[in-house]
Order: sequence, then C-alpha cells, then structure tokens
Amino acid sequence: MKRIMRYLAFVCFLLTSAYCSAQTGYNFKFKVSGWKDTTVYLGHYYGESHYIKDTAHVSASGEFVFDNKKALDQGVYFLVLNKSKIFEFLVGSNQRFTMDTKEEDYIKNMKTSDPDNKLFFENMLFNMERHKEAEPLLKVLQDSTLTEDQKKDARADFNKINDKVMAYQAEIIAKHPKTLTATIFKSNTAVKIPDAPKKADGSIDSTFQLRWYREHFFDNFDLSNDAFIRMPRPVYREKLKEYTTKLFVPQADSVVKAVDKVIALAKKNKETYKYSVFVFIQEYQQPEIMGLDAVFVHLYDKYFATGEMDYWATSLKKTLKEHAERLRKSMIGKVGPNLIMQDANFKPRSMYDIKNKYTILYIFDPDCGHCKVETPKLADFYKQNKAKFDIEVYAVSTDTSMAKMREYIKKMDMKWITVNGPRTYVGPHSDLYDSPTTPTLYVLDDKKKIIAKKVPVESLAEFFTNYEKFLKARAANQAKPKTPAKT
Repeated sequence: MKRIMRYLAFVCFLLTSAYCSAQTGYNFKFKVSGWKDTTVYLGHYYGESHYIKDTAHVSASGEFVFDNKKALDQGVYFLVLNKSKIFEFLVGSNQRFTMDTKEEDYIKNMKTSDPDNKLFFENMLFNMERHKEAEPLLKVLQDSTLTEDQKKDARADFNKINDKVMAYQAEIIAKHPKTLTATIFKSNTAVKIPDAPKKADGSIDSTFQLRWYREHFFDNFDLSNDAFIRMPRPVYREKLKEYTTKLFVPQADSVVKAVDKVIALAKKNKETYKYSVFVFIQEYQQPEIMGLDAVFVHLYDKYFATGEMDYWATSLKKTLKEHAERLRKSMIGKVGPNLIMQDANFKPRSMYDIKNKYTILYIFDPDCGHCKVETPKLADFYKQNKAKFDIEVYAVSTDTSMAKMREYIKKMDMKWITVNGPRTYVGPHSDLYDSPTTPTLYVLDDKKKIIAKKVPVESLAEFFTNYEKFLKARAANQAKPKTPAKT
C-alpha cells in the first residue's frame, strides 16, 4: 500500500505536464511599487497541489517579466515572494499583458492591460464590499441565543446581498462569455431543475428530477476544460465526487456507470482525461464504502490494462495491476481463496474445512494497537453469537513469531481457529485478500463466497441480522409461483 501511494504521489507530479501551444508563448510584465532587487516566482495550482512554473528578478524599480516561448495552461496563477503567496491572477487565452500595483494593497491598486484580469480583480473588490455588508448579518444569523423569528430581517438582508452577487456574476457571464472569469462564474451556477411531469395515470413522476439532474449536472461545468484543474480550490475533483457520491446509489454497478460517463465527457482533452481517471483511481483504491473497490478494478481493466493511459502512466501501470489483482481475488461476490496455515501446534488448518454457515476471516497483528482494541470486541461477539448465526472465525496472525501468537491467543481468550500467516502452504495471505491495514475482517458464507469485508466489529450483529432477513426474503420470493405469461 505504501508503494502505491508513493507511485500516486509521483504521478501527481507527472500530471502537471503541459499540453499547450508553442506558437505565441507568454509574456507577463509586472511592476510592483515597494519591491526591489529580489527574486519572485510564478506559481500555479494543480488539483490540491501547488507548483512553481517560472522565476524572475525584480529590478530596483519593482519591474520584472515572466517570458517563455511556450504558452501556459489556462487557470489561476500566483506570485510567490519570500516563500509566501502574494496574490492570484488569471492566465486565460491572452497571455501577453501588463500588471501594475503597489505593495500596500495589491488588489485595490491593480491596473492591468488584460480585460480578463480586469474583471477578475474587479470581482475581488466587489466581493470585499459585499463581505463587509454581510459580516454584521452573519453574526446575527450565527447567534444561537436568538430565535428564528428574531433572525428573520437579517436573513432577508443577507439574501439580498447574495442576490447582488449572483446578478453581478450573471452580468459578467452574459457580457463577457469567452473570458475565463465568466467560465469560472458559470461553473458555480447551479442548473435549474424543472418540475416533475405527470405520468399517464395522473401521478407525479417521482424519479424525473433525479434522472434530469444526472443528465444535466455538468451543463455549466465543462469537464474537458483543464483550467478547472488549476484553481485555488480543487473544484474539478469536488465536482466529480459530488456527482458520483450524491446522485448514485453507492453500489459498484451504479458507480461504474457514473464514473464511465464522467470520463467520457473529460476524454475530449488529454489533460482532463488523465486527471479524471487519476481522481477516481485515488478515490476507489481503498474506498470507505464496502464493495466499491470493484470500481478500482474496473478502472484498471478499462483504462490501464487496455493501454488507454499509456501516454502518461506507464511507470504506474505495474503497481496498479498488482493492486487490482489483489482486490479482484477478494471482491464481494467472489469465492474467497483458501488459506492453509499452521496453528499454534504447527498443525495445518484449512479455512475451507470450516463447515459453518458463516466464516469470519480476521487478519491481525499481535503488536497492532488497534487490533488490541478490536480483538476483545470480536471475542465477545463470537461468544454471544457463534451459535445464533452459526459462525466460525479463522484468524490470521501476520507476525512470524509463534510465541507472540500463542501469548495473544491466551490474553485475548480467542476460542476460534488462529493460524500463523507467514507459515503458509498457499502463499502470502496479502496476495489473496486485500489487507493493507490490521485488523482487516471478511465475512464468507457456507460456499466461501465473500459477502462482506472490512465491517467494524460493532456492526457485525446488525450485518448478520440484516443478511439473514435478506436470505429469508429472497427464499420467499423464489418460492412464489410464477404467473404464466399472457398469450
């Protein structure tokens, strides 16, 4: 797991490679009154990271120039002086302009020849004024001693200020649609969801608005515009996460469809194509929700194994493959591989020999602090529910020491099957069951099919109760006589 994280960090650096025109280049002439005889850096954002792109020397009069034959990727850039970020500005389609300001207030004193940046800085000044107006109102709205009725006027006035901001941005979008400033404003504009229509029987189509919103979610956010990757906030990543986590059921099949749709929209631009795939690879390599690791396997199979991402990710491919194959063997719905290892008496114990209805595979480390908290919980659960749910535990110690394992068994009162992972007859357990941290817990049924993974011990009773209800409901449904088809 550490290795894949190191690779992903390396890839985050690789992702900053530019796909830009070499025809015009950039030329930014700055003058900052109050600066002299120093070095200033040109930086930019990329997702959650910051990078330095260029360096310039500041003259005695505060003048400096950033110049290169290659154009920059569009987005929000910033100046860095003495290791501090000074102020931001836009790099859009026009990459030859001047900026003149003063040290005492960079924003208020800014003069620029670039129309896009003029809009950008005017908006900052406008927002500063609106913030001053809203500040006393926010104090009222956040006062827990006041009733909602007492906050009524403050809320109305605050909404008026918000309306001013929205109207201001709408005007910029209408009058200057091709600027990066307008593009940013538009990306923050919510799509208006229409009312649900009535069906033929007169009832309201309850799923219409969700389906419509899914279809139009990116109407104001162009997924093929890589400028959104270079923003002060990781808006591109946030937008992808909002779409996949809030508009779809957290089940692998549903999420895979959502992910593929997003990537298809991003594919028009090589930079957004690789970035969207990278975002999802990070998101689903160790997902919080059970079963969504299948999305990672899908991503590897479709975008890496096929060679689609070879134009940037060849060094990462091997590591992703190893992780995907490990996940593939231990995904929910798969028959879990057998484990055969030595117990405390050096006797081989096969997990497949367990004939109980359910098997809990528990992977632990005797020296793991979290294991020392979770193992007693599992021991209590086992004592109370072994007969009720017909459960057996197959616990795998990851430490090579038999002495440590024996001591741990005794101390934790482990009445189940415990084996030493390194003393294996079938290869490393970590190659068969994804377990980057300890403890890791899997639940298998009587056919050794994996039905749950990484369930918190305190949630096991609830899981088994609900799963038993599911099995009964499924059996009852299958027992119902089928209605013959009409001829």
